[in-house]
Amino acid sequence: MTLWGGRFEEGPAEVLWRFTVDDSDRRLLVDDVTGSLAHAAMLGDVGLLSEDEVVDIVTGLRAVLEEATGGEFEWSDGDEDVHSAVERRLYELIGETAGKLHTGRSRNDQVCLDLRLYLRRAAEERAGQISDLAKVLVAVAEEVGDTVVASYTHVQQAQPVPLAHHLLAYAWMLQRDRDRFLDVNPRIDVSPLGAGASAGGRLPLDPEQTAAVLGFASAFTNSMDAVASRDFVAEYAFCCSQTMVTLSRLSEELVLWASDEFGWVTFGDAFTTGSSAMPHKKNPDIAELVRGKTATVIGDLTALLTLQKGLPLTYNRDLQEDKRAVFHADDTLSLALAALSGMVESADFHPPPPSGMVTALDLAELLVERGVPFRRAHQAIGGLVAGLAAEGRTLLDASAGELYAAQPQLVPEDLDELTAEASVAARVTPGGGSMESVRRQLSELRRRLA
Repeated sequence: MTLWGGRFEEGPAEVLWRFTVDDSDRRLLVDDVTGSLAHAAMLGDVGLLSEDEVVDIVTGLRAVLEEATGGEFEWSDGDEDVHSAVERRLYELIGETAGKLHTGRSRNDQVCLDLRLYLRRAAEERAGQISDLAKVLVAVAEEVGDTVVASYTHVQQAQPVPLAHHLLAYAWMLQRDRDRFLDVNPRIDVSPLGAGASAGGRLPLDPEQTAAVLGFASAFTNSMDAVASRDFVAEYAFCCSQTMVTLSRLSEELVLWASDEFGWVTFGDAFTTGSSAMPHKKNPDIAELVRGKTATVIGDLTALLTLQKGLPLTYNRDLQEDKRAVFHADDTLSLALAALSGMVESADFHPPPPSGMVTALDLAELLVERGVPFRRAHQAIGGLVAGLAAEGRTLLDASAGELYAAQPQLVPEDLDELTAEASVAARVTPGGGSMESVRRQLSELRRRLA
């Protein structure tokens, strides 16, 4: 069924049908019926439908909604889109009165409405999933306790930090990702219904009423903007892309940490895969696929931005492609969050101690506390490290005499400051890698995620 055949003397060619019909909008079925219920009620209130017609249409739509929510709605090969499918089914249920439902409405404002209803709901769901993964990271950070590992810059060991501090860095990233999904809502939460094809119409519609019934914060203020703009779709896809980038960075570390070379973590069998050739392999495929799928979600965002860049106002058929891209981005993120949450929850952390060189900055800062300019302290400790490394030794192997030779302000008691644990205990920078900082972060994250 099409909604546009009045002026045509022959039906669409098969190739036109195959090229122009896209069934990706079928997931908007519940949203389409929901919007139609509000529209029908408004048409009755402004006098464009009789009371009996409203009753017939609403009764039929509720039957369609019941089929949709129960998974019993039957699609037809002749359904051009979700809108025509709903109207076709309504005709089957109530007859000719179904033809009055589209009064004062265009598929242009209708599909935009459906998409806004869908993304408004999806944004809340994704925010919840992101919170769930952040909660897993908080729980794991609590489990690893005071375990100390090396932090890295340039993939070289840098300073010792609590493993919990490292994990909570991702919890904070996810917190911002969650906030983005919540923040996008005001720009999604605008009803376009009543804008029609591009400029509204002469019928006495009440867009504010349908907006209120559907729970929107407001109705459109410019009909052309309402039907032509997809910036809210691109923004939603950006939220998906940025969150996937966060997940990809975490995944990259999980892949590294699971290698024999790092040996930091072992994941549960249920969240890893094996090799068809090598019996010993246990692969972190979830993390690798999150990393790979991030590229496709970034591609979705690029497609949505490119899709809009050359379009004149108002609606153009190009915009049909927005749904495929944003649904793919949303679906990918949803599954990635669920899979990665399970994988991290299954993790058993057993990192080796950091290198004996990671306290070099601590020695330099001890000298600064004793009045030595940092640049001179840096040079002195660098020389000490170079000499030890040449002999295959680390700062943990240094003697009191070697400290004194490097800089006379260093004393034998400073040898006690050269362990990774002592470095973490001495750290006082607010938000830095100390156990006190970890405790504050855990408390704040638990409060925000509650």
